[in-house]
Amino acid sequence: MLAAGLFFVMMNALVKYVGQELPSSQAAFLRYVFGLIFVLPALGQLAKARFSAHVWQLFLARGVVHTGAVLCWFYAMTQITVAEVVAMNYLTPIYVMLGAAVFLGESFSTRRMLAVAAAFLGVLIILRPGLRELGAGHISMVFTAIFLGISYLIAKRLAQDASAGVVVAMMSITATIGLVPAAIMVWVPPSLVQMAWLAVVAFFATAGHYSMSRAFAEAPVSVTQPVTFLQIIWAAATGAIFFAEPVDFWVVVGAGVIMAAVTYITWRETILKRRVTPNPNEPKT
Repeated sequence: MLAAGLFFVMMNALVKYVGQELPSSQAAFLRYVFGLIFVLPALGQLAKARFSAHVWQLFLARGVVHTGAVLCWFYAMTQITVAEVVAMNYLTPIYVMLGAAVFLGESFSTRRMLAVAAAFLGVLIILRPGLRELGAGHISMVFTAIFLGISYLIAKRLAQDASAGVVVAMMSITATIGLVPAAIMVWVPPSLVQMAWLAVVAFFATAGHYSMSRAFAEAPVSVTQPVTFLQIIWAAATGAIFFAEPVDFWVVVGAGVIMAAVTYITWRETILKRRVTPNPNEPKT
């Protein structure tokens, strides 16, 4: 999980660096074009798959929503600090929880409600409306987290009909196509150096997701979730060292409140699942 956090922070830093020279939508498009290289192995599975019209509609819907998330995220990265982007991105699991209750019929316990309330308190601490000026980048990150939450919910539904590799491949393909119009409208001829940096961004994104998946497979959530909070520390340090961004104490505090809420509810529900699911190795009496 430490490696995943470092990969994601390096990805954020490079996106911010390239975004100072290229339009954000164009940078997003080129990042996804390079990202297609990493999903090539799944194309064989996709060619053999036989999906219903409803599943294809879900693939398309996820592509549209994820495209919106990517555009908002890349834009926010050029407008606000790296630490603020990372902190507000912690809201995504909260939106997934709310969406699962509304659209998938999952239970919404008192603990979940308290976790949601705590998370939004964390957002208020970060944004401090009325005490500081809020820009388009902050609003963009709010929509980023919402769009990503919807994208993850659709992915959860698609997991019933397609393998993880196919779901990721279709997301990459549809998002790349969806980004084409936005990129064309602002296209600036990129240099070879900029192209190379965006290829590295695609690598870090893929490596980060792979490392995160490995961490979830090898360690309990109670261990992996708190480590995720280190991203905000690294992000604040990266912004201060490389982009001369001031370290905002309240952004770190707000991110801590959100992360604590997410960690608690994730840990609690993991415990409940263990109680409900019988241990296959336990001898029967």
